[in-house]
This record gives sequence, C-alpha cells and structure tokens, in this order.
Amino acid sequence: MSLFDIFTHQLVNGIVLGSFYALVALGYTMVFGVVKLLNFAHGDLYMVGGFAGFLILSFLSPFIGPGWFGVAISMVFAMIAVGILGVVIERVAYAPMLSAPRLSILITALAVSLVLQNGMLTITKGQYVPFGSALGFGGVNLGNLFISYNQMILVGVSLA
Repeated sequence: MSLFDIFTHQLVNGIVLGSFYALVALGYTMVFGVVKLLNFAHGDLYMVGGFAGFLILSFLSPFIGPGWFGVAISMVFAMIAVGILGVVIERVAYAPMLSAPRLSILITALAVSLVLQNGMLTITKGQYVPFGSALGFGGVNLGNLFISYNQMILVGVSLA
C-alpha cells in the first residue's frame, strides 16, 4: 500500500468521522440555541438511539427482512422512541428546574447523562453489542480506495 493510498483512506475516514461530529454538533447547537442549556445527555441520547435501532431491527428482521427496508423502518421507530425519551427527560428532569439557578440545571443534565450511560451498561451487562451489517458490506471501489454505502449515507445525511 503506497503512501498516497494511506492518505486517501485516511482522508475518507476523516470526512466520515467529521460528518458524524457535525451531526452531533448541530444537535448541541440547536438545543443550546433554543433553551440556552448545554445538554450533556445529548450524546447519550444518540447512544440510546443506536441501541433502540439495533433492538427494533433485531425484532423486525424475521418479519420484514434485514435489508434496506428493515433498516429504514427501524431508524424511524428508533427516532420516535428517542424523541419520546427526550420529552420524558425534559418533563421529569429539566422542566421542574427551569426556575432554579443555571448551575442546578447543568448538574441535572450531568445526572441525566450518567443515568442513561449506566442504564445502558446495566441492560447490556457491559458487553460489546455488535450491530451486524444487515446492509452488507457493499460500496464503491475507486482504485485501491473503498467507500462503503454506509459511509456515503452518513456524509449525505450530514450535508442535507
């Protein structure tokens, strides 16, 4: 593998990772812009969404298949589930604290983050849970460079 091949692989990896970070940062910015609160549980909601998508896809695969349609359906249901969880967190943890000092709300956000993290650790028993590639490992070969469909979708969503 030449130095140029390594550079192009790392360039693609950097663009994909940067696209994911851009999506997370966009969420942080929108939340902070609306409620003027840095929500430390924001990233944890992404984690819960990933696990929700995994569980929903695992449940629905025998009925609708594990292909693109199954992934799309599981993503929609995972978004709905995480949206409901976000509303519950807002009503239970943040709404009662709106008249409290800003530091209290910040501590509450940290507490919600810890509850979500440790809740998922309890559910998974700390074991790695691989999200099998129901979509396959397809992609585009450009010489020695391989760009997967998953990477292209992530970059496309972040640009949209």
